[in-house]
Amino acid sequence: MRTDLIRKTALTAAGLAFTGGAIAGPVTTAFAAPTTKPTSQTQTDRKGGHGERELGVRYEAQPNFYYCGPAATRNALSVQGKNINVDDMAKEMGTTEAGTNSINDITPVLNKETGKNDAYHSVEISTPDADAKQTDQLRADIVRTVDNGRAVVANIAGTSTDTDGVSHSYEGGHYISVVGYHDNGNTVTIADSANPNTAAYQITVEHLADWIATRGYATS
Repeated sequence: MRTDLIRKTALTAAGLAFTGGAIAGPVTTAFAAPTTKPTSQTQTDRKGGHGERELGVRYEAQPNFYYCGPAATRNALSVQGKNINVDDMAKEMGTTEAGTNSINDITPVLNKETGKNDAYHSVEISTPDADAKQTDQLRADIVRTVDNGRAVVANIAGTSTDTDGVSHSYEGGHYISVVGYHDNGNTVTIADSANPNTAAYQITVEHLADWIATRGYATS
């Protein structure tokens, strides 16, 4: 039986409409992808010193406000050289205008497209805020997954701030890809399908863990 990872803490009035990973309320206007063909960009897969690695991403923005789950999964799979249609993935995930219900709907698609039934598994952070043990596990999971040439997909909700001091707010829920790490995983690189103008940014793993709290992520 599927166990859905639903945010238990109170959502803002704007976020109450959707809890499964769709951009809701005022955030829709600010972050919805343009109606024109999604922007594509390629980042080079590179290894660096001092405990860091960035995977090559063929980025595409999500085509509407509720496709963040399929779009994050598509961007994650692009680091493996795969290019899967987001409409096909949306059907497999059961995505509706309310979003994609749970990370547990995304993990099987990642496994199918990776070609291994056990390539990915879901990890839940069930508490309202991540503790040190959960944050350490997330850090280790990201480093291991990226070192294996794969990206992590995370279900997040709320507002967090990146390392440049820019806030990213998804009170109704959202999905993102984690495609790199720096400083031994203390800082991670996000591929965010919501807005091609902020397609990539870095965030501390502590902030990411709290962003995921009460939801979950798919890791290798």
